Amino acid sequence: MSTKTKSRWDDDTETTAAELARLKAEKAARKALKSQQKQKQRQSSTTADNDNATPTSSPASKRRKLGRGDEPNIEAGGGGGGEGEAKLKLLRFNAPAITPCAHVDRYEKLNHIEEGSYGVVSRARDSRTGEIVALKRLKLERETDGFPITSLREIQTLMAARHENVVNLREVVVGGTLKDVFIVMDFIEHDLKTLSEDMQEPFLQSEVKTLMLQLVSATALMHSQWIVHRDLKTSNLLMNNRGQIKVADFGLARYIGDPMPPLTQLVVTLWYRSPELLLGAKEYGTAVDMWSIGCIFGELLLKDPLLKGKNEVDQLSKIFDLCGTPTDTSWPTFRKFPNARSLKIPKSNLPPQSKIRTKFPLLTSLGIDLISRLLALDPAQRISAEEVLKHPYFKEDPRPKSAEMFPTFPSKAGQEKRRRRDSPSAPARGGEAPSLGDLGGLFGGREEEAVGAGFSLRMGR
Repeated sequence: MSTKTKSRWDDDTETTAAELARLKAEKAARKALKSQQKQKQRQSSTTADNDNATPTSSPASKRRKLGRGDEPNIEAGGGGGGEGEAKLKLLRFNAPAITPCAHVDRYEKLNHIEEGSYGVVSRARDSRTGEIVALKRLKLERETDGFPITSLREIQTLMAARHENVVNLREVVVGGTLKDVFIVMDFIEHDLKTLSEDMQEPFLQSEVKTLMLQLVSATALMHSQWIVHRDLKTSNLLMNNRGQIKVADFGLARYIGDPMPPLTQLVVTLWYRSPELLLGAKEYGTAVDMWSIGCIFGELLLKDPLLKGKNEVDQLSKIFDLCGTPTDTSWPTFRKFPNARSLKIPKSNLPPQSKIRTKFPLLTSLGIDLISRLLALDPAQRISAEEVLKHPYFKEDPRPKSAEMFPTFPSKAGQEKRRRRDSPSAPARGGEAPSLGDLGGLFGGREEEAVGAGFSLRMGR
């Protein structure tokens, strides 16, 4: 009997067969365990479906109930209904609908209103509802790097600053090309600058208080959302015929943080620009808006812009003439600004001599305190919007007038004309009314006193 010699290949073959048998057994065990788990899941799911579904529910009916927002989850399993039977499980969730921008053809353009640095504003009519809206076409013709960041900031900040005294952003619509993008906003009849110029007399102090409270209330909301407007002025304050103002034109608005990021100083219209911006500050915050509000406050009282500089140097000169020359005591960080080194200002430790009281002789002491704190040279000492709302100036007489009691005016933007009323006219000069010479006889024929008396009489009415 011969003995067959085993090679090393025979040993490996036997080892491989044993290993395959072991792996097959483990696979069968895992499959059995998985089958048991699926069976338990099907039993619990069937119990829940029987509690919630109607007796006639079936996989076919479940498929018919699928909506656009539902996504079916199909699992395959054995047992009960046989191998390969599909089980349908509905996953319901709420997803916001994403719709494309509407076309600008839905709006019928009526007339042009104004053109600014970042867009052209027109009055238009919504063809669906008949409502009158303001349509702002963004200037994108010269853009080569996509959608401009200024327009993105304007849309973003308008959506975040929802307030009754901020113009309402309705939607964004597009035209035939990528360069035709429009912002749809509520139409407001007036802007405060044009309205003030057309008025024969300035606003009453009670009316100024109401307008200031509305403006500061909107500004307080913006600042609480870390938004700085950076272009507050009377032409950017819209006013309707119900005594409400709306802050508009957020083209220069942007978010800020703490610490403040470096920003450009070439913001805010010159007449409303704060002294730290004129001196080249690159880190600033909400105080620049409060300075602009102080300038608006003075303009409403005087019916004329408060500080009308010809250039940046002249603007600084007018600011220092009104508020006093800055000193190391009143503004310790004044000389650290880039443009302050080129100004020749004599050093003095005396308090700055302000002329605000002389500029506003009819304003009460509390009113002088408020405008002086708004026009503080040092931004760190400038009053905040929240503090303005609590200032006692608004609680003294005359109290703020109700918005419903404001007079109405014809809208230039709406192409309205002043209506002539059939009412008795005033006495003609030289007829029934006494002449200036007749008044002079009351004062011994001295014409200078007569003119002075006439002025005092007009002021008293």
